[in-house]
Amino acid sequence: MTGSSDSDEQAAPTQASHPKRGVLALALRAAMPIGLLAIGWFSFKKLSEKTDHATSETPEAQVVRTQVTELRVEDYTVSIVSQGLARPHHEVTLTPQVPGNIVRIHPKFEDGAFFSAGDVLVELDAADYETAVVAAEAQVARNKAALAQEEARSKQAKLNWEDLGYKEKPSELVLRLPQLQEAKASFKSAEVLLEQARRDLGRTMIRAPFDGRVRQRTVGLGQSVGAGTSLGVVFSVDYAEVRLPISGRQLRNLSLPEIAGDAPVDVQLRDAIADEEGGVAETVWNAKIIRTEGTLDRDSLELFAIAQVHDPFGLKSGNPPLRIGQPVEASISGKVLKNVVALPRAAVWQLDQVHLVEGESLTLKIVTIVPIWKDEERVIVRDIEIPDGALLATTRLVHAPDGAKVEIIPDMGSSLVGEPLIDAMKR
Repeated sequence: MTGSSDSDEQAAPTQASHPKRGVLALALRAAMPIGLLAIGWFSFKKLSEKTDHATSETPEAQVVRTQVTELRVEDYTVSIVSQGLARPHHEVTLTPQVPGNIVRIHPKFEDGAFFSAGDVLVELDAADYETAVVAAEAQVARNKAALAQEEARSKQAKLNWEDLGYKEKPSELVLRLPQLQEAKASFKSAEVLLEQARRDLGRTMIRAPFDGRVRQRTVGLGQSVGAGTSLGVVFSVDYAEVRLPISGRQLRNLSLPEIAGDAPVDVQLRDAIADEEGGVAETVWNAKIIRTEGTLDRDSLELFAIAQVHDPFGLKSGNPPLRIGQPVEASISGKVLKNVVALPRAAVWQLDQVHLVEGESLTLKIVTIVPIWKDEERVIVRDIEIPDGALLATTRLVHAPDGAKVEIIPDMGSSLVGEPLIDAMKR
């Protein structure tokens, strides 16, 4: 009994300590999240104080380094860009007017060859047509003799009537006038048939209708062709045309020729095919818009203007050739915008904003512009907030708050650095 009593007394304190350890564990579990929240709140407070402190120093304490360009109010000629394909002025399918066998094909009727108006390109067998000419000449001679005989008979009939002493006027039958008229008609018909035979003989020589070039020849030597058979496709080289689409927005700044007598519009055409280095060839062809199609395209609602390029293959001028089917990029001279400011497109930010530099205080000013014209390189504005001589920040600025101090980076290689800009940098 004594042993068991001692063991119970020793176990009692141990069992009594278990509830104390459980309460401590629960307290620790509850304190850990509270501690983490406290640490997070304390860190946030410190960071907020630093941010507020940094913000309180902006923009006066910040210095923005940028290059600038001096803006001028001036006149600006709008240039509108379009694209098209060069096409020939005339392109026809060459066909014979008489049937026959091809006995000769001239070198000028090869694919890509040049020819002049009137050059013989193809010859047909002319033997049958030469025979027809000889037969027609013989018929003319017979009819001419018959006409002469009838004229003589008519004159003799009149003399006989007078010799017989008749006082009344002789009739047409007495004077053989119907026979004379028939002989005249037969003679005239024979002459017409002779002319026809000679024309058919001449048509065995198929000649070029204009100064041009052969796109494709479709016949060969010895081939039998009929009237209307395609011999090949040829096109003229006096001038080429380019069909240029112009949108409704661009039309506002163009004065295109609409009727005969309207002044043409100057156009510069450049080769739109990139070279091996990925650039664009600098070959330029001068052209003029001479007319428009007069109707808008149903799908795009664009107006197509027709530009004309004289001597596209450089046969007279020696210029590089503008080949048919070649894609070109056109720069069309438009209207002149008076008293505007041309901004570099790279200096215009989203939402049509630019950064100006105050010349006196050298601080940054954000200005929202209202563009009246845009192209690939310039944004044109007519805005009283951009005075003549204003300095425009041209460097891409990651963070540029309004009112920030500006340090101007000189661009000595730019022609836009003028005396006012140098003076502003010295200040």
